[in-house]
Amino acid sequence: MAQNVLGGDLQPCNYNPLTGFFRDGCCNTGAEDLGVHTVCIRASEEFLAFSASVGNDLSTPHPEYGFDGLVAGDQWCLCASRWQEAFEAGVAPPVILASTHASTLEWVELSDLAQFAVME
Repeated sequence: MAQNVLGGDLQPCNYNPLTGFFRDGCCNTGAEDLGVHTVCIRASEEFLAFSASVGNDLSTPHPEYGFDGLVAGDQWCLCASRWQEAFEAGVAPPVILASTHASTLEWVELSDLAQFAVME
């Protein structure tokens, strides 16, 4: 089993909407995941607006891909680089550490993630 950023077993992020690069509900990653979709976030209106403004509209449904669009409160496996970009812009979304893959730490400092940690 994959590890999370806390050193434990990676926990599921969300099944509704179904998230993860592999659409398995977890922020698992592999060589084919070029975006490194490893940070389990809880979407906020502020973050969704920011993400759309930088070219990654996560709110608009795309039924052709089985994607209903995110709303505030949805949990989602976000690209590590996008989380870091949002952090630097002051709009980082909350993070579920137990569901955030350990490989995230190649992109983001644990101390930065911890500032935005939500407890389940």
